Amino acid sequence: MVKNKYFKAAIFVLAIVLLNIVAQYLYTRIDFTKEKRFTLNDKSKEILKAAKQPISVTVFLDGDLPAAFKRLRNATSDLLTDYKAYSGTDIKVIFADPIAGLSAAEQDTAINNLYQAGIEATTLNIKNDNGFAQKTIFPMAMIVADGKRYPVKLLQNLDVTGNYEENINNSIQNLEYVFTSGIQKVLTGEHSRIGFTEGNGELSDLYLSDAIKSLSESYEVGRVDLNLIDKKGLDKLKLLVVAKPQKEFTEAEKYKINYFVMNGGRVLWSIDQVSADLDSLKGRPEQLAFNRKLNLDDMLFLYGARVNYNLVADANCAEIPLAMGGPQGQIQMAPWVYYPLLMPDTANSLVKNIDNIKSEFISTVDTIGVKGVSKKVILHTSAFNKVFNAPKMLSLQMVAEQPNPREYASVPQSVGVLLEGTFSSVFLNRAVPHGIEEEYGVPALSKPTKMIVIGDGDIFKNQVSSKDGSTFPLGFDRYTQRNFGNKALLLNIADYLANDDNLIALRNKEVKIRLLDKAKLRVEKLQWQLINVLVPLFLLISFAIFQHYCRKHKYAR
Repeated sequence: MVKNKYFKAAIFVLAIVLLNIVAQYLYTRIDFTKEKRFTLNDKSKEILKAAKQPISVTVFLDGDLPAAFKRLRNATSDLLTDYKAYSGTDIKVIFADPIAGLSAAEQDTAINNLYQAGIEATTLNIKNDNGFAQKTIFPMAMIVADGKRYPVKLLQNLDVTGNYEENINNSIQNLEYVFTSGIQKVLTGEHSRIGFTEGNGELSDLYLSDAIKSLSESYEVGRVDLNLIDKKGLDKLKLLVVAKPQKEFTEAEKYKINYFVMNGGRVLWSIDQVSADLDSLKGRPEQLAFNRKLNLDDMLFLYGARVNYNLVADANCAEIPLAMGGPQGQIQMAPWVYYPLLMPDTANSLVKNIDNIKSEFISTVDTIGVKGVSKKVILHTSAFNKVFNAPKMLSLQMVAEQPNPREYASVPQSVGVLLEGTFSSVFLNRAVPHGIEEEYGVPALSKPTKMIVIGDGDIFKNQVSSKDGSTFPLGFDRYTQRNFGNKALLLNIADYLANDDNLIALRNKEVKIRLLDKAKLRVEKLQWQLINVLVPLFLLISFAIFQHYCRKHKYAR
């Protein structure tokens, strides 16, 4: 009997030892969350398993932090733990507060040195018993591998209204994307180049400020003058963005774009076929919206798309400020049907989980049957719209006219399309245009590539303050204080077009944070305090009484 007892104990100990040995080589977890927040995407696992060089990740978000930032720190820690488990190489993770224990002068030096390395500080106003106190934190990380380093921004500044909870939630959703893309960049050393065209009246740097700044965090971004760039310069580009040109393209400029496409380059067309501007209506009773000649129709037609010469009015639209007069000079917000709120096609991963997108004087986009090119609609209007052919007379007096539901009842209009495949050369069997000095050698068919055509030139334009010329984040409407999905759309498009190892699925990850209802908490605070204090005591006393009578009943016999 004794021997059998010792034998079972030995088997149990051996089983525990074997289990620990196996656990060192096998890793698994069960994720019970609805949105699978603790499960890494297959793309992340693939990149981590392919890693050969040791990776070091230093997270500067540490120390005495506000509750919301502690949540961001903990989410970062959990994610990097998973990275270590799935990685094919050693990943060293360090959490540090870079200015802890330093004097004021030393802190200034440390902050400046970190800034030079790409690590930026954020100053918070924290409420305490004495009012507000300022605290400097570093919501960033540095990834180092094979002598290369890449700074990672943990806090996504998506909400300029100061809603930290929503901002932190957006940041947690984006953690896997920023770390996976950062690790990919230090391992490969590749930074795709994106060029915004200029020279044909495109949006200026001021209006593309946030678009360029946001893309610069992951890519090399600059302006490209098609008149000056040569073949070598085009070969270095991965993505060309044509944002609201207003002047006619020459045949030489089109030839260079066509060569870029034939060589496998990707293009984002953001085009206004109709000239219309809300600012032009200020102080005028009406304005004529007329067709714009860009000389791009033949090129887009052969590629498989057509931006029509019309304007879409939509009952689902953004609001514009109107001066109502009076002694106070009151400003009132009113819906403007020529600023449709676009709906992403949720079936397409490129635009999945993106909010409504604000547009301005948008035109419909049709697809053309072209062999070897697939077409997908990624943006469309609501089902309550009306299409007006240009030229069209516009007036702010239209604001007072309520859209008639019967007149606006229609089908959703496509305003943004994705084209993928092999495109035919626009200059096949045509003479090389005047102004082309080099030998480009344009083939009849392109390498497999893709492009996106959107019938609005302002969709990636940020607003600018009329007072001091400062810029607002892309997609933020300073009048309604509302964020739209324009920036998310641009970042997704850039990832899809400029990154062959596209990480769209990571950017589309959604993590729902179930926050407490603060208003309800204030009203029911005492009730829940009593429940949390008294219920455990009641259960403990009940268990003690139950145990007492059980023992009494058992031993009384």
